[in-house]
Formats: sequence, C-alpha cells, structure tokens
Amino acid sequence: MSKALSKAKGFKKSKSGLYLSMATTAFGAVNVAKQAKKARLESDTLRLVDAAVSAAAIVTGLAILYRELKRLGDDDVLLG
Repeated sequence: MSKALSKAKGFKKSKSGLYLSMATTAFGAVNVAKQAKKARLESDTLRLVDAAVSAAAIVTGLAILYRELKRLGDDDVLLG
C-alpha cells in the first residue's frame, strides 16, 4: 500500500498530473461563468463579486500550475 501511495503523491508533480490539474482548474471556470451570468441576470451584486473573486483564484491557480510545468522543463512547442 505504501508503494501505491508514494506513486500517487509523485503523480501530482508529474507533467501529466500538472496537465490534469490545469484541466480541472480550467473546468471550474465554466461554473464561474454560469454563476456570473446568473448573477447578472438577477442583478445580484454579491454573487457577481463572488464570481469575480473565484475567477481571479482560477487565473492565479492556472498561472501557478503553468509555472510548475515550465520548471519541469517541458519541451512542448506550445509552451515555448
């Protein structure tokens, strides 16, 4: 069991783990967009502010994951 657990912990710092984290973080943007749209339709300022803060957290999270991906020395053409 310990070997499997250590393998799972290493996945988080792998390229595929970072790509998966980026995808799930970006998928959260869909929910934030829905929340913002609903808040605008209902003229709910508090929910709109919550959506803006959530969007900022998503952007920050993606930037951190991108930086980690660059540190791993990814030689992908799209990342530069």
